[in-house]
Amino acid sequence: MVAVLVAAPLIAALALWAFAWPAARTAPRDLPIGLVAPAGAPVAERLTTGPAEDAFDVHRYQDAEAARAAVQDREVYGALIASPRGTELLTASAASPAVAQLLERTVAAQAPPGTEVRTTDVVPLPETDPRGAAFAAGALPLALTGVAAAALVTLLGLTGGRAAGALTAAAALVGLTAAAVQHSWLGVLTGDWWAEAGVLGLTVLAVAAAAAGTAAVLGTRGLGLAAFVLVLLGNPFSGVTSAPELLPSAVAWIGGLLPPGASGELLRSVSYFGTAATAPALVLSAWALLGLTAVVLGGRWRHRETARPRSKQEE
Repeated sequence: MVAVLVAAPLIAALALWAFAWPAARTAPRDLPIGLVAPAGAPVAERLTTGPAEDAFDVHRYQDAEAARAAVQDREVYGALIASPRGTELLTASAASPAVAQLLERTVAAQAPPGTEVRTTDVVPLPETDPRGAAFAAGALPLALTGVAAAALVTLLGLTGGRAAGALTAAAALVGLTAAAVQHSWLGVLTGDWWAEAGVLGLTVLAVAAAAAGTAAVLGTRGLGLAAFVLVLLGNPFSGVTSAPELLPSAVAWIGGLLPPGASGELLRSVSYFGTAATAPALVLSAWALLGLTAVVLGGRWRHRETARPRSKQEE
């Protein structure tokens, strides 16, 4: 009874801290944006000095075409173009609808009185998910599916190569299923179907292999540890609902190294921008490879332990 009374509020406190604290501290921190403006332009001065100086990482471009290309390549989240013809803000809601709205509010507030700011969404979200809510909602189910697959493999007693093969095949099937749901049915994803299925499958494999590998080394209690790190921390620290640059620096750094955060960044790039993000892909691959290695080696170690003849004293 004492253990339950102590553990329940502790788990609640950890969950609330993991989910609510990053959300309560949401603010731009070195958010990369582009700027095309002559020296001394009022709107440019307001974005590069004062309180906005630490909030934005301003990249200057020669012309509007270069700034637009930077937004489309995900070098910056948006770009402000100030010229004698007027002021235009380029955004990419597909990169983060929260950031796009933030830039609109910030530029409107920083612009001189009477200045009209035209906004162009260079890479918009699909009409079926204009706020990105459905995209963000897909992160948690994938993480839970990965942990569930690891639990099934562990509890059914699969070890070594059989366990690794089962996890890999299951992740591939989940990737195909998730792509069918999110792309073909809901229309949330709009990129190359097979590339998206690959990212979704790799995401599940990274989580499942890490959880099963932890269980292979630590026993079934490893599943709880993996679920805590990969789900309880990984999901709220991922920045999928906002952007990593809007989270506290330590949270964004940790989230980028966990599968949910890496998956969100990679899936956005593949689905909406038609490019691959190298760093997130490496993070997911590393989790999958290390996890599968632990599964195989852990299975061999257990086999040796069970096959080792017992001494007379042990008998």
